[in-house]
Amino acid sequence: MIGALELGLIYGVMALGVYLTFRVLNFPDLTVDGSFTTGAAVAAALITNGQNPVLATLAGGGAGVIAGIITGLLHTKGRIDGLLSGILTMIALWSINLRIMGTAKEGTAVAANLPLLRAETVFTPLREGDLLGTWGGVAIILLAVLVLKVIVDWFLSTNLGLAIQATGDNGPMIRSFGVSTDRTTILTLAISNGFVGLCGALVAQYQGFADISMGVGLILVGLASVILGQAIFGQRFIWLASLAVVLGAVIYRLIIFFALRAGLDPNDMKLITALLVILALLLPRWGFLRKFPSLRRSGGHVVIAPATTGAPAAEAADPAPAASVTQPADAPSGPDTTAGR
Repeated sequence: MIGALELGLIYGVMALGVYLTFRVLNFPDLTVDGSFTTGAAVAAALITNGQNPVLATLAGGGAGVIAGIITGLLHTKGRIDGLLSGILTMIALWSINLRIMGTAKEGTAVAANLPLLRAETVFTPLREGDLLGTWGGVAIILLAVLVLKVIVDWFLSTNLGLAIQATGDNGPMIRSFGVSTDRTTILTLAISNGFVGLCGALVAQYQGFADISMGVGLILVGLASVILGQAIFGQRFIWLASLAVVLGAVIYRLIIFFALRAGLDPNDMKLITALLVILALLLPRWGFLRKFPSLRRSGGHVVIAPATTGAPAAEAADPAPAASVTQPADAPSGPDTTAGR
C-alpha cells in the first residue's frame, strides 16, 4: 500500500499537467500518451549513458515541453483541430521514442525497453537510506510534489496565468484585450507536457525501466485523477483544485491496488480505469445523487440552479431584488428628457 501511495504521488505530477490543459485551458490534449513515454525514454537513455540522474530527469521534462510546443504549433499556426493535433504528435512520438531508447543500446537503432535496475537514479539515495517503501519516503515525495503544486498555484495567480485561465474560459473576450491566445495556448501545452514528461522520467526511475508502451492509455489515468479528485474535494479555488488532482491520482492508484489485491486480472486495469471515469461522470446525473440541488455561488448569493430538460441553466445567479423606493402621489417627476427631440 505504501508503494501505491508513492506511485500515486508521482503520478500527481502528471495529473497537474492534465489539469492545466483539460480544466484551465479547456483543451483536449492527447499528447500525454506520447510525451510521458518521451520523458521516460530521454531520462533512461541519459542515465544509461552515465549522465547525472537529476539532469536526466530535467531533460525528460524538457522533452515533454518540446512535444507540447509541437502540438500547440500544429493547432495555432497550422489551424489543425486540437484533438487531432495531439493525436498526430502522439503517433509521431511512438517512433521517436523507439529511436531515443535505441541510442542507449549498441548494435540497434531502436529499442522497445530500457532497464535501469543497476543504474543510479534520483531514488537511489532513498533506497540506500531504506526510506523508499516507508512512510518517510512517502513524506519526502509528498513534499516534492507539493512544491510543484505551489508553483502551479502561484503561476496561475500571475497576470500570465490569469490570461491563460481567460483563454480557456472565453478566448474571443481575452483577445479583445490584446492578449495573444495562440501564445497562451502554446505556453500552457508546453508546461503541461513538461509536467507529464517529468512524471514519465520519475516513474521510469522508480520502476527501474522505461518501456515504449508505458504511456498507452495514460490520458485516462490523468482524467480519472482530475475527475475523481475534484468530484470529492471540489475545485472552487485554484489551490483546492490543484490539491484535488494530486489527491485524485493517489486515490486512483489505491483503487487499482485494492482491485489487484481483490484478485482482478491486471490486464483488465485499463477497462477498470475507463469504467471509473464513466461512473465519475454519470453518477452526479443518475440515481440518488441527482436529487441533490446544484448550488452555485455568484455575487455573494447562493442560489439553486433550476432543473431544466432543454437549455442549460443560466450560469449567473438571480440578481438581488432592488430596494423599492416609494414616492408620494404628488411628488414631482424628473425632468422630461424627451423635450426638444
